[in-house]
Amino acid sequence: MRADARKNYSHLLAVARDVVSEDGVDASMRDIARRAEVGLATLLRHFPTREALFEALLCTNLDALAQKADVLETSKPPGEALVSWFREGVAFVHSYRGVADLMASAHADPDSALYVSCATVHAVGARLLARAQAEGTARADMNGDDLFALMSALGWLDGQPAFAPRSDHLFNVIASAILTNPSNSDDKKAA
Repeated sequence: MRADARKNYSHLLAVARDVVSEDGVDASMRDIARRAEVGLATLLRHFPTREALFEALLCTNLDALAQKADVLETSKPPGEALVSWFREGVAFVHSYRGVADLMASAHADPDSALYVSCATVHAVGARLLARAQAEGTARADMNGDDLFALMSALGWLDGQPAFAPRSDHLFNVIASAILTNPSNSDDKKAA
């Protein structure tokens, strides 16, 4: 990609990130183009579909979430790594209103442009969970699907105005349900 095309692409993504953060996944492609001060055709040349735009927007964040798991896995005890990563995942889901629906459907659809990134996040979460389970700090009756579902649900719930003031409390309730010994979690201190 030429330098000017790369610059336009990056600018469109930055504007799209702002618009989607404000309006959620129902943000208008036309509004994104208008706010980026380009024509709709220019936006569509870079992102021919809404899913292509969301793939570009979300894949960067999902890849960062997967990399965060690698860092936590080597720097924290298993239970703490799991809860820290889970908190990051919930924050990501919360950052874009409606992303929980996209991730849930992409997770089960190998034809989705988001499938690979969602599957990667699911796999690293399952790996962190299995590590904590092997140590005995996480419930044995959970699997990666459960963790992914809880992360998505809690991220969605955080975006609901009636529950936003209780988001830390709700996070701690869920974290204590995941862990067998929640007092080991550094996230209890954050409450």
